[in-house]
Amino acid sequence: MSKGLADLSDHLFAQMARLDDPNLKPEEIETEAKRAAVMVSVSDQIIGGAKMQIDAAKLFATHGAAVLPHLPQIGRQARTDLQIEKTKP
Repeated sequence: MSKGLADLSDHLFAQMARLDDPNLKPEEIETEAKRAAVMVSVSDQIIGGAKMQIDAAKLFATHGAAVLPHLPQIGRQARTDLQIEKTKP
């Protein structure tokens, strides 16, 4: 299974290529269209999660540690990173 947005893009383009196959029979087109719809639905969720992570990182970059209590996912890691930075000589 793929792990990144580049892999996701590759899968979506491969699905488009399958849909564009001129040798597909009508029932195969229907099967591929259903598969593509599911892939798009899942992709939307993955992309939405990535966008949320980017938005959280932007908030942290703009406002610093003050926003960490409101960003629990990055907040834990950022607090750990800040603690490490504070202990470095």
